[in-house]
Amino acid sequence: MFSWVKAGLAALAIVTPAAVASDYTSAIDAIGRPATAEEVAAWDIDVRPDFQGLPPGSGSVEDGEALWLEKCAVCHGDFGDSNEVFSPLVLGNITPEDIESGRVAALTDPAVVRTTLMKVSTLSTIWDYINRAMPWNAPKSLSTDEVYALVAYLLNLGYIVDYDFVLSNDNIQDVQDMMPNRYGMTTEHGLWSVSGSPDVVGSNCVSDCDVDVTVTSFLPDYAMNAHGNLRDQVRDYGPFPGIQTAPETDQDQAGMPSASEAPEQLLMANGCTGCHQLEGQLVGPGFADIQGKYGPDKVEYLKGKIRNGGAGVWGSMAMPPMAAIDDAALQTIAEWLAVGN
Repeated sequence: MFSWVKAGLAALAIVTPAAVASDYTSAIDAIGRPATAEEVAAWDIDVRPDFQGLPPGSGSVEDGEALWLEKCAVCHGDFGDSNEVFSPLVLGNITPEDIESGRVAALTDPAVVRTTLMKVSTLSTIWDYINRAMPWNAPKSLSTDEVYALVAYLLNLGYIVDYDFVLSNDNIQDVQDMMPNRYGMTTEHGLWSVSGSPDVVGSNCVSDCDVDVTVTSFLPDYAMNAHGNLRDQVRDYGPFPGIQTAPETDQDQAGMPSASEAPEQLLMANGCTGCHQLEGQLVGPGFADIQGKYGPDKVEYLKGKIRNGGAGVWGSMAMPPMAAIDDAALQTIAEWLAVGN
């Protein structure tokens, strides 16, 4: 507690605003230090729609193809068309007329599967996201030239550039001018500018509103599980846990490891909870299913699967190798999966 608060409580003295501000500022100044230019630069990596912040570099479609098969195909498919884990990045539905007009005509058809290259308006968005967040199991591990190469490969899959194309900071604006949906984003709304028109229409009531809080609808029991058990569809961490919408059975309770037994910090820190949850399929199988399949003699086997990755045991979706996990964390997680606690 600040010294002026102690004095005020002890003597019931009147503390002036200036004194309060002075002591408060001194206390804040004593906490931490300003970030250095190098520390700021390490985080200041965003690339804007006008390509401000884009680092110099280049990458070919051919190099991007090899990188894609090594680092990206496991989740997105060899040609960016997989719909098994994420929505497809590329899946046709882009025509030469779209590239000419800058608007993807297929987006007006509600039956068409939307892909990234159909929807995105700015090429910087793709470059920036791959640079910051990919691959899933090792974000920010790609070099600048590797990012250029992967973006070039995606553009080639969408028939925007040829196979012999080399993308660079010098020609990326020219490619932006060929993006199929480059005119698909509007700035005429309140989310872009406070003077823009709001994209929702509501009541003019802003104070002393006559609000009816009576609950006039509810979800009947027979419809609770209409879309599956919501608890199983939400990660086991975060501010909005899913509610139980399916009846719990004795088998569910017996087969599910409790959160208190799980090495949660290790699972989260090493990216395990990005694809797995305690119970039920997410991207990969639930931890409870893994525990039910293996036993105490499978610790070394599980360590090898985690470290080296693999496919075919739980379906067609492959698990990427987790080469960066340290030996102690690997041992703890494998023992927990094999023994159950």
